[in-house]
Amino acid sequence: MTWEGDDALPPLRLRLGEAASLLPRMWRTFGPTGPLGPKDGSPALVIPGFIAHDRTTGALRQSLAEAGWRVHGWARGINLGARADTVDQLKTRLDEIAEDRPVLLVGWSLGGLFARELARAVPERVRAVVTLGSPFSGDPKQNHVWRLYERVAGHKVDDPPLPRVTGKPPVPHLALWSRKDGLIAPRAARGLDHERDEEVELSCTHMGFGVSRRATREVVREIDKFLKRHS
Repeated sequence: MTWEGDDALPPLRLRLGEAASLLPRMWRTFGPTGPLGPKDGSPALVIPGFIAHDRTTGALRQSLAEAGWRVHGWARGINLGARADTVDQLKTRLDEIAEDRPVLLVGWSLGGLFARELARAVPERVRAVVTLGSPFSGDPKQNHVWRLYERVAGHKVDDPPLPRVTGKPPVPHLALWSRKDGLIAPRAARGLDHERDEEVELSCTHMGFGVSRRATREVVREIDKFLKRHS
């Protein structure tokens, strides 16, 4: 299938830019994975993208911690794709980090799809959902990763073990996306009006959402502004 405009897959030059981001991503694999930020800070859960883990999101978690959040990783190892029990596993994670306080969910790429479904399952336990370059809208093949995903995850992207629901979850949802994203079509990560509350375009690569200190600080600023409008 051929798409045009913001529905089109990112061009080769942007894909090469993502390859250049692999080195800093690998460097981040040596970062800490435990909770960050003040112990009395509002709880936040960061869910990594496909073939990423909590060490990969170190810069993002650190930026949230510096802004006063008590930040937790998902503590489920490498994200190898959706499983039938993914939402149940994330419910358990909410129990582990904050039984009595609503949690901010920040999902990078595939992690954003998990965050949306978690919020749909237990909206009373979720303060808001923020997706970072997450292909929650449009066709599940509007990205350069779907073939690799099918090989690793063991299922078709258009027949996942979790339902693919494009409608907005019943909590505030901010979609952050970038035209410099070399993996995800802009429309897929931006979504339509009925699929999220707000969308904001950033200027970073797909990898940058999780590993770039400049980009992650911008993410935190946008989260702060969004929550002030939706508190």
